[in-house]
Amino acid sequence: MPKVVGVKFEGTPKIYSFEAGDFTYTENCAVIVETARGQEIGIVKTLPHETTDERIISTLKSVIRLATEEDKKKAEENLSKKPETLKIATEKAALRKLNMKFVDCEYTIDGQKLILFFTSDIRVDFRDLVKDLASQFKLRIELRQIGTRDECKMIGGYGPCGRPCCCVIGCEQNKVNIKMAKNQGLSLNPTKISGICGRLMCCLAFENDYYAEVNMAMPKINSSVKVISDGKELLGTVIGVNQLKLLVRVRTMIKEDTYEINDYPLEQILAASAQPAKAVEEEGDKEPSAEE
Repeated sequence: MPKVVGVKFEGTPKIYSFEAGDFTYTENCAVIVETARGQEIGIVKTLPHETTDERIISTLKSVIRLATEEDKKKAEENLSKKPETLKIATEKAALRKLNMKFVDCEYTIDGQKLILFFTSDIRVDFRDLVKDLASQFKLRIELRQIGTRDECKMIGGYGPCGRPCCCVIGCEQNKVNIKMAKNQGLSLNPTKISGICGRLMCCLAFENDYYAEVNMAMPKINSSVKVISDGKELLGTVIGVNQLKLLVRVRTMIKEDTYEINDYPLEQILAASAQPAKAVEEEGDKEPSAEE
């Protein structure tokens, strides 16, 4: 079985596996590795351990060496150059009248490549811009167009819940959809259910399984139901539901043109021509499952 070490890079929450080799590691030590971008410096977060071939989803690359003090100093210099680099790139793009917003940039640790990340609402022909930038920085230039979630991941921020936004902490929700908001009875106002990235909030998926199950047992809004109350059956209309407390709000007729509205436990509700509604066990202590 291959022996791997877990490495984390600046600006990303994910830990990547590399073949450990014969180096002596300590937790949080810096290493130089080869990635698709070139040579990068990373921090060891998982010490060497054996893993199965099935858990390796791509070609396993090796750690090149432990980072030296010179490497660390170079990495700090590269970080300090980011603001000026982004400013120059923005000015060059403006001269070319290109609709681009530069978000971040990275210098490879070997000093041979500069990668610039940008967002745009349209596809951008940046071939001439690459030549301008290569002439300015005397490096190989790579431009990458990214989406709003990637932008949010790089910039960071806090959601309305007060926690770091999901894009930053690496939830990687890939199946969030508007149906999840409907399942939870949330307002479909985009400003209410969208994160700072402008997309649907990842947290809509956290408890969706619970809401989907409860909704199968809950009667539909505006449906006719019978309510068992004090040993009597009352005919009423459903005007609301509370999925967390398993309550159904029903409007019943007391006498002609006189109605009463009350909340009833789900087990007291019968469909107009069916058996009592199936109660769903509360899952308040169940660990929510996460699935864009």
